[in-house]
Amino acid sequence: MLSPPAMVLAVDDDDFARDLLRRTFTTAKLCFRTFVSAQDLLAHADLQSPAVLLLDVRMPEVSGLKLQTLLRERGVMLPIMFLAGNSEIAVAVTAMRNGAVDFVEKPFDAADLVARLRRAFAVHVSTSARPRRSGTSAHAGRLAALTAREREVYDRMVLGMTSKEIAKELGGSFRTIEIHRSRVLVKMGASNVANLVRRSLIAVVGP
Repeated sequence: MLSPPAMVLAVDDDDFARDLLRRTFTTAKLCFRTFVSAQDLLAHADLQSPAVLLLDVRMPEVSGLKLQTLLRERGVMLPIMFLAGNSEIAVAVTAMRNGAVDFVEKPFDAADLVARLRRAFAVHVSTSARPRRSGTSAHAGRLAALTAREREVYDRMVLGMTSKEIAKELGGSFRTIEIHRSRVLVKMGASNVANLVRRSLIAVVGP
């Protein structure tokens, strides 16, 4: 579980989403605060104490990605997780490359979200946390099993490109690309595109 001093600081401009997050955190007995915007967080949150930041990708005025940049510019190095819709996976990829520790697809599973928050905090505070070489090696082995065409599709899937976009770029039919996508997921041991993206990023930057 999260240590008692740790907080979950969640930012989402949607009233329904914030209410759902509150109920999720309350049920899981997590300490938390919710904020309606980036400005609200920056003005009222304690960003010096142990916490995990949970940011919605799509917000008016200051997006989750922009907020991530602002926090880093201010020297706030708390672990950041993102909530992202299926169409926002490409943004989540950018966020993780910029230092976010994880992202969760919406609509989220409450138990999965809580588990990921706890893991993010545990990794952040652990002085013994190290990149898992065996996981990286396993990922490389799975990549090697892809055909040349599947690798081309894989490279574009982890960038958040849709089948239609991939087909247009590679010159194949939509149906053929869909078949390749399915094979890539199976060979990489991923349950969906979000899981595939997460695995690929962990293999590059470590857990």
